[in-house]
Amino acid sequence: MLEIYIDADACPVKDEVMKVAGRHALVVHLVSNRWMRMPESTLLHKVVVEAGPDVADNWIAEHIGPGDVVVTADIPLASRCVKRGARVIDPTGKCLDEASIGMAVAMRDLMTGLRETGAVTSRNAAFTPKDRSRFLSSLETMLQAIRRQ
Repeated sequence: MLEIYIDADACPVKDEVMKVAGRHALVVHLVSNRWMRMPESTLLHKVVVEAGPDVADNWIAEHIGPGDVVVTADIPLASRCVKRGARVIDPTGKCLDEASIGMAVAMRDLMTGLRETGAVTSRNAAFTPKDRSRFLSSLETMLQAIRRQ
């Protein structure tokens, strides 16, 4: 059964996921290193893992299945999930799949190297209302495509 997993610690679109999941009656796993306040729902499964690097990522990667959806901006986690047959969408609405994950990993590694050498000092752009809107549209489109299969 299709379920949605949120890498929740830094996710700015948790409410949007719940809104779309509610329309489709999908279970959402909100995975984080700390308890988060969210409206109660029978569709929401809050998972609080112990603190530590990649603990939430490991939980998601171990539990996600083929056809499930993960919401994350974490490229290594996205890569692990794609390898398990899951669909991945980042908070700006960009979908990552087998065809695009290799380039995303390469770009992440390149930018990490450039930041380490000091050639690039900036981080990610600010999250905008346009990003939120694109995310909602992309998630809805993704879920409808999955349902048609």
